This record gives sequence, C-alpha cells and structure tokens, in this order.
Amino acid sequence: MAAPATTVRVGDREVRVTSPDRVVYEATERTPEVTKRQVCEYFASVGDALMHACRDRPTALERWPGGWREGMTLSTAVNGQPQNGEGFYSKRLPKGAPDWVATTRVSSPNGRPIDELRLSEPAAAVWAAQMGTLTLHPWAVRADDVEHPDELRIDLDPQPGTGFAEAKRVAFLARAVLQEVGVEPFVKTSGNRGVHVYVRIEPRWTFEEVRHAAIGLGRELERRDPGVTTAWWKEERGERLFVDFNQNNRDRTIASAWSLRPRPGAPVSTPLTWEQLEVADDPRDFNLFTVGDHLAAGDPWASMDDVHHSIDALLELWETLPGGELNFPPDYPKMPGEPPRVQPSKKVADHWDGDGNRVP
Repeated sequence: MAAPATTVRVGDREVRVTSPDRVVYEATERTPEVTKRQVCEYFASVGDALMHACRDRPTALERWPGGWREGMTLSTAVNGQPQNGEGFYSKRLPKGAPDWVATTRVSSPNGRPIDELRLSEPAAAVWAAQMGTLTLHPWAVRADDVEHPDELRIDLDPQPGTGFAEAKRVAFLARAVLQEVGVEPFVKTSGNRGVHVYVRIEPRWTFEEVRHAAIGLGRELERRDPGVTTAWWKEERGERLFVDFNQNNRDRTIASAWSLRPRPGAPVSTPLTWEQLEVADDPRDFNLFTVGDHLAAGDPWASMDDVHHSIDALLELWETLPGGELNFPPDYPKMPGEPPRVQPSKKVADHWDGDGNRVP
C-alpha cells in the first residue's frame, strides 16, 4: 500500500508530495536507495544555490515519474519518429501546477510559443521534483530578456575511449584560453563523465552569435590540443573530447547546476572551484548524499554574477580560424551557410549545391 502524501517545507511554502516512499534510485555499492521524498528534500536543501544559478530562467523538466533504473531511456524522436521511453521532457508547464508556479513564454526554433516553468523560487524546483523531475534544463536566458543569452556554455562531451580525466584536461585548457582574453569562467561536473564550463556574458548577443563564440573557442581548443574536436558527425570525432557548440542554440539546454542525473547513485551536476576540479577523480563522488557537505563549505559559483563578460574576442576566433559554419541540430530549420545535413560517409557531392541544399 502506497504511503500517504506528505509535505516538504520550502521557505514559506508547503509543497505536497505524493507517493513519498517511491524508490527513485535503487541502492548501489556506494549509495543507499533514494525515495521521492528524499529527492524533494534534496532540491529544497540546495534551493538558494540553485536560485543563484538559475533564478528566473525558463526551464524544461526531465521527468522520470516512476523513478529511474539502469536500462531506462528517454522518449525522443529519431529521424522524425517518436521513440517511447520511461522518461520524457516537459517543455510546457505540466497541468495541475499550483497558482504560485510561474511561467515564461519562449519560442522554439520554428517560432512555436512555449510556456515553460520559470524558476522564480526554490519551491518551484521542489514542485518539479514532486512531478517526477530529476534534471532541470534551464535556458541560457532570463525571463526579462528571452532573446539574448547571459551564459556561454561549453559542454565538454567525452567520446568513446575518453572520460572524466580528459574532460578535466580540456576544461583547464579552456580556462587558460578564456583567461588570455580577460574572461573568467566557472566549472561544474556534468553528473556523468563530462565537464561544463560556464561564462557569464553581457546579454546583448543573439543565440546564433553565442553559438559562434562557442565554435570559435572550440576551434582554438582543437588547434592547441589534438584530443579535442568540434566535428558534429559522430563518425568523425574519434577518441576525442567533443565541444558541443550546439548547446548554445535557442531551445537547447544542459543539466542545471545542482540537478540530479539519471545515473546510478543519484549523481549531481555539481559546481566546483577550479582547485576542487583539479583534485576530483570521480564525478560519482558528488551525489545526493554528499553535495550538502560540499555546498556547506561555500557556493563555488557565488561570484559568478560579479562580472558579465564580452564575447567579442571569441567571435574574432570564429571569424579568423578556418572552418566556416557547422551543422545545426536536425530539428532546426535549414540555416544560412550550413553544410549538408548528411553523414560525410554517405554524402555524394553531386547531390548537393554550394549552399548545402539537396539537388533534385
């Protein structure tokens, strides 16, 4: 018999939590099992730090209503066909939200309006957890200006044959490149094998310009380190760290700071100081059970909002380093200057014109 609903206090609010004893994460050799109530209490406990990083950002929800188990998958679309999974993304605010839960209207790449959850207060994250959310996916914009990102996000994604150690190495290289142009970045674990480098920027560039800045930085990293790639097609990446520049597009998000991830042991995408990253050996060490002590020593991102940087130097790299435009995600409309959307191994040159359009 299911346990009766309970409440979790978040500031002045009481958030109702149904099925509080539901097991969301099974026990591992490193960690005990995690219940739904513990997930909600976790988000309440990191609420202030979460708001510092994400307040007033429109946010998609990665929901696993029945909990997460090894082998479960997210519902996605592959080649335009839906693939059913146990987890799914909620871009629109789920029905039944309390009247105090705020939203922000954003638009998809095709101009479709979407009313997404706005992280206006810590209780909103706890309510999202009550709805089965493990990972919050905030946009790189704030609600008062949804057309101009205030974050540049460098997603260092290990490919087969690489891992956390390589991601750390490239993160420190990215830091060095950014510091050379007067930019001070911040860093967090992805919650899996990767590393995310963040830069607080002035909100005056478009999504496309911020994406180009990410490509410019990625190409400079490629120039300095043969273990880095910006190749969009997986068949061209090899055993290198992929700089996922497309995470800076409109409607593209990565796991927020302090979010849980659907992996064994309830790992957390955890902000670190650069000194903490240097000595970190295993991202699984940062999980629902350990992050509280980590945060008690101080928020590593406490000073992130002190300076909003220019990306002009990175846009100069985009303009001067060879390579031109790169592919956009497949659900995007065809973009100016974009290469053909076909795997290089399957491309027949005579089938495409100079603008990347298929020749009838």
